[in-house]
Amino acid sequence: MDALTVIKLVAGLALLVGGAELLVRGAARIATGFGISPLVVGLTVVAFGTSASELSVSVMAALRGQPGLAFGNVVGSNICNVLLILGLAAVVTPLTVARTLVRREGPLMVAAAAAMAVLALDHEIGRLDGALLVLGLAGYMAYTVRVARQSRREALSGPEAPVEGPAGPGLAVLYVLGGLGMLVLGSEWLVSGAVTLARAMGVSDLVIGLTVVSIGTSLPEVATTVVAAARGERDMAVGNVVGSNIFNVLCVLGVTALVAPHGVPVPSEALFFDLPVMVAACVVALPIFFSNYAIERWEGALLLAYYAAYVTYLVLAAQSHDALDTFSGVMLLFALPLSALAVVGTALQSWRRQRAEETP
Repeated sequence: MDALTVIKLVAGLALLVGGAELLVRGAARIATGFGISPLVVGLTVVAFGTSASELSVSVMAALRGQPGLAFGNVVGSNICNVLLILGLAAVVTPLTVARTLVRREGPLMVAAAAAMAVLALDHEIGRLDGALLVLGLAGYMAYTVRVARQSRREALSGPEAPVEGPAGPGLAVLYVLGGLGMLVLGSEWLVSGAVTLARAMGVSDLVIGLTVVSIGTSLPEVATTVVAAARGERDMAVGNVVGSNIFNVLCVLGVTALVAPHGVPVPSEALFFDLPVMVAACVVALPIFFSNYAIERWEGALLLAYYAAYVTYLVLAAQSHDALDTFSGVMLLFALPLSALAVVGTALQSWRRQRAEETP
């Protein structure tokens, strides 16, 4: 590792932390000043901004003839968002989940993941598939604009009209733009250094995309979500993750497929393992969201354990390690079923308790 790589890694991390702080501060002021709920801001402004790094990396990878890295970046980032980012944020502080997110945006996240899996069945995300995803993005943006307007009308009709942040909306916008720029630059520096190290170790483009690049491009989400949770903007924290997952599929993969010369090929190993893991992570999130409309610390720790197991599997598979079969068997036969039963059981108990409270 040379000195320039070390400098990039350290400077990239500093930019991510500072950029996340500016972005959350600016987004919170926008929400307050314009009467828009923090959840809507997290689902739109923050989610789109923190997905900018995924978009730039995937498009450049496809244009440079590294489609495995482009596809792996999207799949790995969505897995990272649910398992690593939500888990880490919930361990820092338990997260509340808005009921509207459970009923509307949560199922949309699962639907987007399922649509991606269906489009990938022919081992390619072609330009027509990309156009369909971008059309879905347009529909999602129209929907969120309608929700934002409704949120503003409800805020204005309340007992007190919202007031602008103490420094005014102009400074809030500068915070958001400055924070986004720092996040994108910081993630680029981190990814650049990490990819250099991974290539020196002889790791494939797909594995780099699923691990090093996906974690690197998800660092803006990590920083923003954890900072938002620590600052008490918990709706924004959860909304950022859900919105980023939707944007990654509809925008990042859609635009990448449109601009790639020959579409985005889907490697067989990603189609039959990583893509199902991504869909499963999104599906598992729903009962966790539904349980008391909160993500408790133990649930966050469970998500982190899932992510550690997933990365461990990728490392063992990349090395064709002798322990791979044993590890896979333990996960499939014991760890995953027991964890799933615990999550579903908690969600059912929460649902019964809510029904009992609603029954007169």
